Amino acid sequence: MSKAWENVVTMPVKGRSSKPREKGLTMVIDKHMGLYRLQDLIRIAGEYIDVVKLTFGTSAFYSGDLLREKNRLLTEAGIDVMPGGTFCEVAVWQRKLEAYLARARELEFSAVEISDGTIDMDLDTRKATIGKALEAGFKVYTEVGKKDPKEAISLEETHRLIREDTAAGAFNVIIEAREAGKGVGIFDKDGKIKQDDMEDIIAGVDDLDSIMWEAPIKNQQQALIMRCGINVNLGNIPPDEVLALEALRQGVRGDTLKQAYLADKDWTV
Repeated sequence: MSKAWENVVTMPVKGRSSKPREKGLTMVIDKHMGLYRLQDLIRIAGEYIDVVKLTFGTSAFYSGDLLREKNRLLTEAGIDVMPGGTFCEVAVWQRKLEAYLARARELEFSAVEISDGTIDMDLDTRKATIGKALEAGFKVYTEVGKKDPKEAISLEETHRLIREDTAAGAFNVIIEAREAGKGVGIFDKDGKIKQDDMEDIIAGVDDLDSIMWEAPIKNQQQALIMRCGINVNLGNIPPDEVLALEALRQGVRGDTLKQAYLADKDWTV
């Protein structure tokens, strides 16, 4: 289908990746979307969504039939869908991982998130969990970081987990920031990026396309796009903010438009 402004206005920032994407991923956080709202979201913004996460343990409160219908809508639209990593942590803690993965397959999830943001998981258990999820046929996203800032892991450990998870077969490694994007990871209590912390993580990553930054707030998204480029992977995007994020990526929102405008030395009226 042609775009509404096709052949009239072109996107100021070029190079946006298209689906199925290996980079430039947008992960939407879903706390309670119903089927009608989901259908509207897919129709309007599905082209710009790569994965939907039914965050925390929210998927536990759906009926099986409703959850399967919801997951089917997403996968048929070319969007991966996964339960939240916290729920997987519960399964690991209760020694129910195999049953969890089997039920996730039955419920038609296409991906899983593996994290230890709340529980403690040693490296061998983490690697084995990734391996079992891959064997079960899932695309695997992992998450690095603790939800409680008092338990924050070291930079060295962050880099080690990114390397180990990627080597174990994780499709993407998510940098923890929680759904609020404040006081955790690379964000301070007001949601502003701690530049040195961001740069320290970047300095130890061989392939930036292998990591995803949780960034639910506009100023965070803008800063990461300006630093890492149009095709930075961004997660925990609220459903209503998908097109606003895409506008930032492609330069049709004031902040990134100005950068493209100032870079155009040949511009004339």
